[in-house]
Amino acid sequence: MSTVAASIGVHGRSRIESIDLLRGLVMIVMVLDHTRDFVHRLGVFGDPTDLQTTTFMLFMTRWITHFCAPAFVFLAGVSAYLQRAGGTSPRDLSRFLWTRGLWLVCLEFTAVRIGSWFNLDYSFLGVIQVIWTLGLSMIFLAALVHLPLRVVAGIGIAIIVLHNAFDRVQVVGWKGPGSPAPGAWAAIWILLHQTGELLPVFGGPIVFVIYPLIPWIGVIAVGYAFGHLYTLPPDRRQRLLIRIGLALIAGFVVLRATNLYGDPSPWMVQRTGVLTILSFIRVTKYPVSLLFLMMTLGPSLIALAWFEHLGTSRATAPIVRLGRVPMFFYLLQWPLARLAALVATLLAGRDARIYFANPLSLPSAQSTYVGFDLPIVYLCWVLVLVVLIPLSLWYAGVKRRHPSGVLRYL
Repeated sequence: MSTVAASIGVHGRSRIESIDLLRGLVMIVMVLDHTRDFVHRLGVFGDPTDLQTTTFMLFMTRWITHFCAPAFVFLAGVSAYLQRAGGTSPRDLSRFLWTRGLWLVCLEFTAVRIGSWFNLDYSFLGVIQVIWTLGLSMIFLAALVHLPLRVVAGIGIAIIVLHNAFDRVQVVGWKGPGSPAPGAWAAIWILLHQTGELLPVFGGPIVFVIYPLIPWIGVIAVGYAFGHLYTLPPDRRQRLLIRIGLALIAGFVVLRATNLYGDPSPWMVQRTGVLTILSFIRVTKYPVSLLFLMMTLGPSLIALAWFEHLGTSRATAPIVRLGRVPMFFYLLQWPLARLAALVATLLAGRDARIYFANPLSLPSAQSTYVGFDLPIVYLCWVLVLVVLIPLSLWYAGVKRRHPSGVLRYL
């Protein structure tokens, strides 16, 4: 066993602070995205990356948050490998992954559902988004950990690289009362690779699919394989992280420039140079494309190397601690972000009933939604963090004192 692997310990309890620092940073940025969803005048009704209507600041406010989900899922895979390198048997790791995965799926339709919508009308079951996807990806990884590491890496890379070849395969989802429900195969395809569709669950409650599963299985598998780098000497690991990160960025630029493959939305020359640049980096998140992942994971790998080289300071230590309690942070940020939007709306003397409406009625509520401009979004984001960060740091202390048992799952 290498020096790094040995430092993890038999029980895998030591932490690699560069990983927690990156995770903590993307969690803070993630709150900005969800606060914008609830507070901004476009909110859930508009596309902040629409080049015909957006501004540079609005576009970048959305674009910077693109790094969150890939880093979150990728690091989940890395963390799983570190447990394995720390002495956890494949059997025990597999059991932990599938039980945690089921727990995350449950949380998506309970705590996340209620905290996101302030509504208990379960005719709308919820939005299939990152936690649901992460949970099912963990369940798939629970099977993959029994395979050789190179096989896991090959499967993950193949999924990431090849899945865009199926972008043109499209089926029809549920279109509302009176329309037929998709057949079984169509529903499976929507869950695997098609986004923006409504699905009835066994003819009853409705789910809205945002995060199809297939690309993310590849991300967590590649993250698991990348975890092996943390058994290498630090200097060699940092060089590899930087080289692979730069290669991904260069590959993104070349592939994107050609418009040949890797994203269903080609870039085009726009009326200004700035908009042309924005068109170039406006890649597809739903379902996450090859180019999206190259654009986001490349800088993330370089950041991991840089953070490890810099070490932890007094300024970054709280963010590292946040990165150790991602699920607690994630669950709390939904109701806090929505509450911030609710309070801002009430203080402005506007109708706030939309924040308690059944999500299926949102399209009809669009005409009554006003929202706020970006300065209020950023103010609400800061206020949410002022509440959220101390609570998460407190919980990080609790979890550090009680590292085993049920707290492992939150």
